[in-house]
Amino acid sequence: MVLSAWRVAGNVMQRMGRVKTVTTGAMDTELSRCLTTADITLLGIGHMFGAGIYVLTGTVARDTAGPAIILSFLLAGFASSLAALCYAEFGARVPKAGSAYVYTYVTIGEFWAFVIGWNVLLECMIGAASVARAWSGYIDSMFDGAIKNSTISTFGLMHDGYLAPYIDPLAFSVTIIYSGLLTVGVKCSTYINSVFTIVNMAVAAFVIVFGMYWADISNWQGTGGFAPYGMTGVVAGAATCFY
Repeated sequence: MVLSAWRVAGNVMQRMGRVKTVTTGAMDTELSRCLTTADITLLGIGHMFGAGIYVLTGTVARDTAGPAIILSFLLAGFASSLAALCYAEFGARVPKAGSAYVYTYVTIGEFWAFVIGWNVLLECMIGAASVARAWSGYIDSMFDGAIKNSTISTFGLMHDGYLAPYIDPLAFSVTIIYSGLLTVGVKCSTYINSVFTIVNMAVAAFVIVFGMYWADISNWQGTGGFAPYGMTGVVAGAATCFY
């Protein structure tokens, strides 16, 4: 009986660790290759221009790193470059759609690919929710919190530590609209993403240029100097900027 149990456990572990075999025609796929190099490049840049650029940057500069946020961004950029090189290596070895799921399936095994596949879905859900919530917060602030106040007066507050304090219909609407655009087709959604990415890049360039014009080096010589929170703050800020 013990021997049978060991055999069953061995079979389960073998199946969990079995890897996907890549066919010789690795570039062949049933999916339509309708995206150009420019589309893919803007798609990657668009993933970086999220809520973090507009929300977290100021928070990190004020509470975590101070003016040394410059070093935090350089450190986060270096870590991102290593991740990009890792994905490029995987993409060259396994040129199949599926990202981390397929790479894990080919190299480590089926079970770990299953886990990572669900993690990717969770990551997309959390990322979309955070961006929609940040966008809603900005729009609501333009109207002096009118949307928030009307929602609370209509539906009340949700007294749960794991949920938002109130329902956000604007963020929900943005998520539904974008989901609808995705169902139209990858070409249409990529076109819309490219337009918004170009606008984001223009806004970032505008802020950088005028920020350099109004920069005052004397601010770096105040309380705490350039790095008021020390190297610990720089590293902690890099971890947040990496988001």
